[in-house]
Amino acid sequence: MTADQLLRAARAQGLRLAVAESCTGGLLAGALTAPAGASLVFERGFVTYSNEAKQDLLGVQAATLAAHGAVSEEVAAEMAGGALARSRADLALSITGIAGPGSSDHKPEGRVCFGLAARDGTRTETVEFGPLGRDAVRAASVQHALALLVQAVERAP
Repeated sequence: MTADQLLRAARAQGLRLAVAESCTGGLLAGALTAPAGASLVFERGFVTYSNEAKQDLLGVQAATLAAHGAVSEEVAAEMAGGALARSRADLALSITGIAGPGSSDHKPEGRVCFGLAARDGTRTETVEFGPLGRDAVRAASVQHALALLVQAVERAP
């Protein structure tokens, strides 16, 4: 499903979307706002590349960052929950990962964590895209995020 189809499906269900991005640097928000009429569904996006931005804008706890690192399901959950709480959206998706080049803190290049928050809870997952190169990891992350949002919209009551 394309971003345009996702937006139409969300609009048909009366759902609004928000995103919180780190390693993708706004690429997901860009994909979601490219189709005409996106403003009817896309509520807002947060680009929180630094740990400080994650804390200031999304309420990610310093203790969570210290215990698990920025690339973790725990941080992805707090990012998604923060985006949901700080918006008028019904669904919020977060992305945090290591696009490369290189690995960091015992975490391999291509590891990306996703969070999906709705009013009934938050779920997370980690995808190991591998060392595909920075641009490919970021593009794969956006595609995976779109698929997660499609699933969430399809599950919505």
